[in-house]
Amino acid sequence: MKSILLAFLSVWVVCQLVFASDRPNVLMIVVDDMNDWVGCLGGHPDVKTPNIDRLAQRGMLFANAHVAAPVCNPSRVATLTGRRPSTTGIYDNSVVWHQVLPDVMTIPGHFKANGYHVVGGGKVNHHMPGFNRRSDWHDYFDQVFDSHYHDRLAHGLDVQNFSWPQGFPLNQLAAVKSLSKPPQNASEFDWGAFDKSDAEMGDGKMIDWAAKFLANPPSDKPFFLAAGIYRPHLPFYAPQKYFDLYPPNAITLPAVKDDDLDDLPPAGKKMAESRRGDYELVMREGRYRELLQAYLANISFGDALVGRLLDALDSSPAANSTIVVLWSDHGWHFGEKQHLHKFTLWERSTRVPFIVAAPSVTKSAGHCSQAVGLIDLFPTLNELCNLPSVDGLDGQSLAPQLRDPTLDPERPALTTHEFANHTLRSRDWRYIRYADGGEELYDHRSDPHEWTNLADAPEFAAVKAELANYLPQTDAPSRRKGNKKQAGTSTRKESTTAIIR
Repeated sequence: MKSILLAFLSVWVVCQLVFASDRPNVLMIVVDDMNDWVGCLGGHPDVKTPNIDRLAQRGMLFANAHVAAPVCNPSRVATLTGRRPSTTGIYDNSVVWHQVLPDVMTIPGHFKANGYHVVGGGKVNHHMPGFNRRSDWHDYFDQVFDSHYHDRLAHGLDVQNFSWPQGFPLNQLAAVKSLSKPPQNASEFDWGAFDKSDAEMGDGKMIDWAAKFLANPPSDKPFFLAAGIYRPHLPFYAPQKYFDLYPPNAITLPAVKDDDLDDLPPAGKKMAESRRGDYELVMREGRYRELLQAYLANISFGDALVGRLLDALDSSPAANSTIVVLWSDHGWHFGEKQHLHKFTLWERSTRVPFIVAAPSVTKSAGHCSQAVGLIDLFPTLNELCNLPSVDGLDGQSLAPQLRDPTLDPERPALTTHEFANHTLRSRDWRYIRYADGGEELYDHRSDPHEWTNLADAPEFAAVKAELANYLPQTDAPSRRKGNKKQAGTSTRKESTTAIIR
């Protein structure tokens, strides 16, 4: 009897080891509107992000990672479904994705269907009511808003007659207080310090919930935990201590070229002009440095929340069997191309933090400079967690790059903004083609700020042609209600040469 029991225990131990290695847990951290101004990416010299930086030290930093769309909803839909906007027709924030794509699988839904315990909290899907498909999760901690407007919206209260409560907006801009235009969305165009602790903020409450989950994870199955951090999305609210890190007069200003729009095609100038009034308002009121301070403070606040998650994981029984992924849904401009916000096809909108730390796969302090897209996350997780593949994904697994960051993915990263406007980013080049045929081309080896458009120079025609091979062959019609635009076909000549680096 004793020998039988010992044999049983031996088999159980082996099974547990195989189970742990074949089906790791996943902690997916999603941050909102965080551009490449993090320490490990070298995006801003003043920024303080020690926790994102230490996560990069634990695994692979994809230093040339780009979103599928520079807008919240289409970016998150693309990343979580593995399908590009040109495939789904979701190009903006108006479409409740699961109503038009009811049978499309998502990352959390796929993990749930394959035996994982799947939970999430905060902003993972778009934060507007109804965008989170609840059937993808076993449990979900609803987002808690610090924004008065979004808090009312989330609770089904009247927002048509919204007015700021006493003491708000914190920036005290008259146009914001009166809900005028510009700014485009005055109800969220605010920034300032809160007299609260981290745990009292909306994101802090979600982190507390996630930490409690990590302290007592399920013992009978692996878990998938998605933690959606709203910072640094507008309004830029954070505890005072994070504002204190960045005295406005000491902030290094981003590099801006006054005549940067002169060599853009009309479609590029139009894209840069989107919400120009917001930028002009900030500059006219002399509040540019304060806005920068608030954004940097919110990055550091978001970083501190990431740190609390990492600490909770490190203290968890799952510490050594959990893949950690961090990504942002898009970047943010602060005057580059005379633009504020996202909604563009340039580097400041498309490049984001993207880190994968996978036990037994990634080495510490990995650094990949090859261009990759967040569209590749779904197949990557499938391979790392030994899940079955999903038909129809547009991405490709980055597991080879996790093991060897010098390997070329052999295609550039694609970003789409609105119908048939695309940009391709390789290791060294950015190529943009707008729906009307307008073009831009930038050589990042000599022009990291994308100040010199080379698209009309005949000596770079071959570079454009090669990159154009990777434009979508068709563009799905927009799913926006009432849209009449039909699918388009990209005209392109196939190249027989290797992908331009």
